[in-house]
Formats: sequence, structure tokens, C-alpha cells
Amino acid sequence: MAVSFYKLTSAAGLKKLDEYLLTRSYISGYQASKDDITVFSAISEVPSSDYVNVSRWYSHIDALMRISGVSGDGCGVIVEGDAPVPEDAVATPPADDTKASAAVDDDDVDLFGEETEEEKKAAEERAASKAASSKKKESGKSSILLDVKPWDDETDMKKLEEAVRSVEMEGLFWGVSKLVPVGYGIKKLQIMLTIVDDLVSVDDLVENYLQVEPINEYVQSCDIVAFNKICKFNLNL
Repeated sequence: MAVSFYKLTSAAGLKKLDEYLLTRSYISGYQASKDDITVFSAISEVPSSDYVNVSRWYSHIDALMRISGVSGDGCGVIVEGDAPVPEDAVATPPADDTKASAAVDDDDVDLFGEETEEEKKAAEERAASKAASSKKKESGKSSILLDVKPWDDETDMKKLEEAVRSVEMEGLFWGVSKLVPVGYGIKKLQIMLTIVDDLVSVDDLVENYLQVEPINEYVQSCDIVAFNKICKFNLNL
């Protein structure tokens, strides 16, 4: 059965996770898995020691990522973007913007004449803006584990990682990394990243950013090791 959590960047989300880990060493099963990677990636910063169980688990997964990696498949985990509203919370009715919006729109319309080209264009732009805003709110996230391979054993791996992390774009967040031996004295960089799905294409990131000048001076190739969607989940099992 898949496990689910609410927004882990909030105090409420971390408290729920702390309660969940009170009797568990891992998110699912008896060994570290992709489920742990997914939840680990959803936490934006090192948890406070106030969350004893989360802090213990986070340090353990961080150490595994740096030393031996995480290979278990897990049962599937989902992380929702926003924390739930408590049942006893008093809801304040939102302001009714519908009438105000309608009034504004009515003021812009000439009921006694034909709609001009300028008015049509303005209406289309407003509609497109609303659609884009709605789409952005619904956008999900994904956590990715990427293998970055150097050209040979003489490649400066510190500069390689600096080059990789120098790539910046909206919706891209670099995470923890480690060096993994490949053979013949060569090591590869294994690095975590989180992306906003509607803003970042992994294929575009690899082909047009990580394998072009000047980064390709250090990077020979990039491979996706794990790709996990950060989706919605209900912790109240």
C-alpha cells in the first residue's frame, strides 16, 4: 500500500512525518528505498532537532546517499503540496470576487456597439493569463537521481560538480550528491534534483545545459537513475 504525506515544508507536515517515523526506520519496508528518496527530496532544508524522528531519519538517508546509495524500490509514496486544514478550524468565507470581476468586465463592454479588435485582443489575453495561472497552481514536482559521468580519471570532479550546479533555471533545485566509483580509477557524480514539472524538462536540462560548452569540458554523459513524481497523499491511514 502506498504511503502519503502532506506538504513537508510546513510545521504541520513535519509533525505528521515525525509521528509516522516514531515506530519506523524507513518510509516503507525494512530498508532504505526510492520512497525515502522521494520524501527526502520534498524536505527543503535540514529538519530541526525538534522533530527527533525526522531528524534521525533524514541524517541516516543523507549518509546512505553519500556512502552507498539507495536501491530499494519501495511501495510508492505520494507527497501533497499543501498541509490539510484541521477539522476544527474556523473557515473564513473568501471574499466574493465574482461580482466585482463581472462589474469590471461589464464596464469594459460596450453594450450598444460592436466589440473592437482591441477589446477582443484584451479579452483573449485575460483568458490566456487566467489559464496559465491555473495551470501553474496545479503543477506537480518530481525528484530525480542523476548519474553524471566524466571523460576520464583525470577529470577534476570538484569542478565537474561546480559546473553542474552552476545551471540555474526557474523550477530547478539541486540536492545532495556523492561520488561513486565506476572502475579504473574513474568516479561518477550522483546528484539529486527536484523540478517543477511544468517549468523544467529533464531532457532539455541534459541535452541543452549539461552537455554543451563549457560544461561538456567535464561531462561526458548523463543518465537518469530514478525519477519519482511527488504527488498527493493522505497520511490518515
